[in-house]
Amino acid sequence: MPKTIRELADELGVSKQAIWQKIKRDASIDLRQFTSTKGNTVYVDVDGQKAIKAMFSNNSSTRYRQQKDDVDDNKKDAVDGQDEVKFLRNLVSEIQSEKKELHKLLDQQQRLALQDKQLLEEYKAEIKDLKVLTMAPHDDGEKEVTSDKQPEPENSTPESQPKPKKWWRFGK
Repeated sequence: MPKTIRELADELGVSKQAIWQKIKRDASIDLRQFTSTKGNTVYVDVDGQKAIKAMFSNNSSTRYRQQKDDVDDNKKDAVDGQDEVKFLRNLVSEIQSEKKELHKLLDQQQRLALQDKQLLEEYKAEIKDLKVLTMAPHDDGEKEVTSDKQPEPENSTPESQPKPKKWWRFGK
């Protein structure tokens, strides 16, 4: 049974303008299909009424569908959350194993650095000992050999020859 826009608005609890605005916004409804006009009054047939009621009840059904979708999304999120937790646990275990490997490498590097330091100290001590040995005068009466010394002629006496100077004293 056809109803007027006012009757339909009263039934839905909205204003006539709200119904007209919904119809104008929704391009899927062709108002001419569902309406008939007698004078200045517009009557909406049963199919038109259903379409208009669907537009207004769409908000409540949309809420219901949205709530249902939210529940479904929560279930999906729970499954996705479990997958994410597994992924994060695997990632944490990988990071921990990498951390252990880095600690091993750091310890190894520190041990090698300590060995290098000890070897360097040993080499310094050896060089110091060698310098002391080469610089110390000989007590057994032998003459030191220097790079500036010329071979002595056999016929000359040691008193007539000047003594050669030691080369390391020139730099002092």
